Amino acid sequence: MSMSRTVVAAMAHPDDIEFLCAGTLRLLVECGWTLRCVTLSGGDIGAPAGSRETIRATRLREAGRAAAILGGAYHWAGLDDLTIQYCADQLRAVTDALRACGPDLVITHSPDCYMVDHEETSRLVRMACFAAGMPLFETTHRATGKPVPALYYADAFEGKNKFGEPVIAEFWVDVDSVFETRQAALACYASQRTWLRAHHGVDNYLALSESFARLHGQRCGLRLAEGFRQHLGHGYPQENILAASLAAFVKSRSTDAPRA
Repeated sequence: MSMSRTVVAAMAHPDDIEFLCAGTLRLLVECGWTLRCVTLSGGDIGAPAGSRETIRATRLREAGRAAAILGGAYHWAGLDDLTIQYCADQLRAVTDALRACGPDLVITHSPDCYMVDHEETSRLVRMACFAAGMPLFETTHRATGKPVPALYYADAFEGKNKFGEPVIAEFWVDVDSVFETRQAALACYASQRTWLRAHHGVDNYLALSESFARLHGQRCGLRLAEGFRQHLGHGYPQENILAASLAAFVKSRSTDAPRA
């Protein structure tokens, strides 16, 4: 694999990347890919108390450390919690973040998820992939001059949509060999534990992360897995370069696993 290829994980909040696709990202890094981790929000209200500025500063530091553990670098797109929405200003911010990274492959949230921030992030990233190469859509960074990157949706949290219905991946990546690294990256978010206990009723977010990976593994006959679907709309790459790059770790729904 060419050393020049870049993967961008673009999610809503600090820690979303680590919950949903960090194992796959680490495997790509080990195959020679350059990794850039982008969150649209800085996590500024994800705490039961404190100033938004202090909370954001803490989360951004944690996100930087987590990205470094995975072998990449971190970029904040400049947006805030709970106000992510598809609009011109935010599309420019997300497009600018992608242009700064120059991705060949992008991973974002499932279009159907439990939280509106996640769903709006999915919409923004989808359009930003298309807009990044359009010179007349002006942002701080110029158009990449590259084709539209391959776009993938990570599995929804808990593998279900907002109605509780299963969201089944197109293919899964076996992350057993890199799971300790994935968990180490997630553990960087020490500030999250108090918040998740107070708001989500979750005491051990590392155990929660493992339960998600085990659920996806059960769906495809693996111990620990992360699931993905590729965006195959007109104008987006049709070749599954993520599965091709990690062929030794991939199980496909169509050939290797039941649909539910």
